[in-house]
Amino acid sequence: MLRPFAQVDVFSAVAYRGNPVAVVLDADGLDTDAMQRFAAWTNLSETTFVLPPTPEGSAAGADYRLRIFTPGGELPFAGHPTLGSAHAWLGAGGVPRGTTTVVQECAAGLVPVRRDDSALSFRAPDLVRSGPLEPDVLQRAVQALGLAVGDVLEHQWVDNGPGWAALRLASAQDVLAVEVDRTLLGDLALGVVGLHPPGSPHQVEVRAFVPELGVPEDPVTGSLNAGLAQWLTGNGVLPPAYTAAQGARVGRAGVVRVRTVQGRVWVGGDSTTCVSGTVQL
Repeated sequence: MLRPFAQVDVFSAVAYRGNPVAVVLDADGLDTDAMQRFAAWTNLSETTFVLPPTPEGSAAGADYRLRIFTPGGELPFAGHPTLGSAHAWLGAGGVPRGTTTVVQECAAGLVPVRRDDSALSFRAPDLVRSGPLEPDVLQRAVQALGLAVGDVLEHQWVDNGPGWAALRLASAQDVLAVEVDRTLLGDLALGVVGLHPPGSPHQVEVRAFVPELGVPEDPVTGSLNAGLAQWLTGNGVLPPAYTAAQGARVGRAGVVRVRTVQGRVWVGGDSTTCVSGTVQL
């Protein structure tokens, strides 16, 4: 059956410089195996499937339900697929109940997505795991990056669903210089962050590695940036509003905008539809 489809570049106003997500805009009747096969075929970091909300989700205000797949498995939440799917849904004529907010239902719960001019931002979900990394996890992370424990300024679980562990290095340049050994990283979803010098266009540089799910290095990562923001604005390392750069090592130029509104972190950026049409599923 032919189904409406879009491929959206997220966290960039210039096509093909952000992180693409494939969006099947009508996934009604598709089972999990079919979704996973298609996600493996697209070979993107994420592929999403838009469905009607569950009765419970609809009663709570959801506009649609989203299932999110990597080439290797399903995620309860992910950031750039949330923004790209909302962008595609609105572009296909979706009409939200609210005037300024789209409400997405996913396995992690309800996620509000705010419309600000042409950009979208999602409210960061609460962390399901926080606190410093255990010594064995920290050791595995630094070994996989070719570092020593002393190279890490801070470390933290910033897990809002995908399982993120995070290291803060001394500088953005240190982040860009990292070489990862995927075999040593194993099943750890690892983010690395470092500050740019004062006066730079962006406050931090971010990189993300999830080899077990078929994503050796993610170009631009909304969920990780959401967790990092909650951690680093919470401890005063970063201000309530800032921008993060991600993707330089894989030929991208993603920009993630973070701001804190009434104590809640919102993560957003530009999205650009690059492909639209139908897909046989």
